[in-house]
Amino acid sequence: MTAQTGTKASKSLITKNKIKTFFSKPYNVILLLMGIVLTVSTVAPIVAIVQDTFKIHPGTIDAHLTGQSSGYTLINYVDLFTSKLAKTNLWEPLLNTVYLAVGTCIVSIIFGGCFAFLITRTNLAFKKYLSSIFIFPYIMPQWTLAVVWQNLFNSNAVTGTSNGLLAALFGIEMPIWWCKGLFPSLMVLGFHYAPFAYILIGGIFKNMDANLEEAATILDTPKSKIMFRITLPMVKPAILSTILLVFGSSMGSYPVPHYLNLTTLSTKYVSMNSKYTGEASIVAIIMMFFGGAIMLLNQLSLHSRKNYTTVTGKSGQISKINLGKVGKYVIAVILAIVTFFTSVFPIVSFAFETFLPNPGDYSFLYTGNTSNLTTKWWITSENITDNGMYGQKGILYNNTIWHAYGGTLLVSVCCALLAGTIGTLIGYAVSKNRRSKWAGYVNSVAFLPYLMPSIAVGVAFFILFSSGTLNLFNTYTLLIIVGTIKYIPFASRSALNSMLQLSGEIEEAAIIQDIPWIKRMVRIIIPIQKSSIISGYLLPFMTCLRELSLFMLLCVQGFILSTTLDYFDEMGLYAFSSGINLILIITILVCNTIVNKLTGASLDEGIGG
Repeated sequence: MTAQTGTKASKSLITKNKIKTFFSKPYNVILLLMGIVLTVSTVAPIVAIVQDTFKIHPGTIDAHLTGQSSGYTLINYVDLFTSKLAKTNLWEPLLNTVYLAVGTCIVSIIFGGCFAFLITRTNLAFKKYLSSIFIFPYIMPQWTLAVVWQNLFNSNAVTGTSNGLLAALFGIEMPIWWCKGLFPSLMVLGFHYAPFAYILIGGIFKNMDANLEEAATILDTPKSKIMFRITLPMVKPAILSTILLVFGSSMGSYPVPHYLNLTTLSTKYVSMNSKYTGEASIVAIIMMFFGGAIMLLNQLSLHSRKNYTTVTGKSGQISKINLGKVGKYVIAVILAIVTFFTSVFPIVSFAFETFLPNPGDYSFLYTGNTSNLTTKWWITSENITDNGMYGQKGILYNNTIWHAYGGTLLVSVCCALLAGTIGTLIGYAVSKNRRSKWAGYVNSVAFLPYLMPSIAVGVAFFILFSSGTLNLFNTYTLLIIVGTIKYIPFASRSALNSMLQLSGEIEEAAIIQDIPWIKRMVRIIIPIQKSSIISGYLLPFMTCLRELSLFMLLCVQGFILSTTLDYFDEMGLYAFSSGINLILIITILVCNTIVNKLTGASLDEGIGG
């Protein structure tokens, strides 16, 4: 009996020591806490939205069809998939969404990939300027290029709106399929996400082993075969990563299809939410399913990556393709013109719109009469009901706009600080315990919200926090919670990549000196990886400034700038929405420039910028 008691006591002591040892390591505590928090914050909204698909909502179609005002039913699924409106409410928007996502991937990869090839593998002129300006469309709000597309190509004869620049100056009236619908939507989103392809593919082109192509050249392999059998397979991982990022993001895009009149799952959700609430939740679940499916396909593709071994050749610099003395300038000028319309022209256009008496109408350019230009949209200091102001003060005196601007900065700063700090801690903990299954789980759960369409994430949190005891609707607290969870992947991936490059011996030396963990982080690890960690704070801040799809269901107008812009568009005050666009773009560019100057960090750094 004494021996058995001693054995039990020793086992208990061993268990206590193991637990004590486990919790004595900071990264284990971080992984445990973050795993629990991220699981709850990710799973709870998904459970809430799935539950909502079975729920009967008073005053909606499911209550009408069941004759009940509460309870649970399958009628939402039956009606959405089998009713006479199934084609309008589900199948056509679903098909348009898939076409839009696939088309956006194709445009962004071709445009961004070709641009990356020209910058890294040829003697193209003006590389530094072109590389820097090419990033602008992603930095700007997503709907920017959609509005610019309208201002360029709309015409009274075709779209029934005011004449755009082409119609006003040259009398050119583009066909309706060019002005509205699928084609302009995928082109605009393709230009917006092309920087993804440029950064990812350009990085591989820049650092590709010279032996591979030199060996093929020595073996007298045709250049076309080298391109399709060696070069392109080498950039396959970057192409797959681009598809992963672009497909999920474009599926959940609301502003671009909304502006360009394309019915997708995201726009259909917004239109169905009031009367078809349960069916709208099913639409959101379908968008989430596509995000998960594209992640699974990407994981499966990683198991079949090709490796190469050179059988001849010698190490050396990759020889750049000579475009010719004239060709390198001609191609550079063409790219400069294209990037002007995607990067510089939007700023000029929005500024100009705020001085037009009828924003979007450029007919006065045809007559040459510029006397009608006005400053009323900026400097009107009183509430005027006539003259097209609808009782609003000018932009400079409009309390709604400046209150929303302050709210946008508050949400962006808080999301950046929280997401950046949590992401940095996750990156540190995962790198320290990377072989642990729990660390792999935490890393995956942290990245999952990024793969979900933004509007679907917003829907999930809207359902979770818009009723009952957790009613946080229309509060900055809810926006900060949702933004933090959505943007943690930016910081966690940035921190993880940098922490994996950090030798463990550095921290071990500090541990031997009995330096506390907080002091090790603040005085050693963070200063060494400053640039990557700052990027983890910068990306959530810049993305949050221009976010609409994620926040549009969680607050009303006047709360943040993006929802206020949508409100003024619905009122018909297009000069106000152009002014808000201009304020957002200038704020983002100024913040990006300041951070670049202070830290040297840049999105296109190392590729050619």
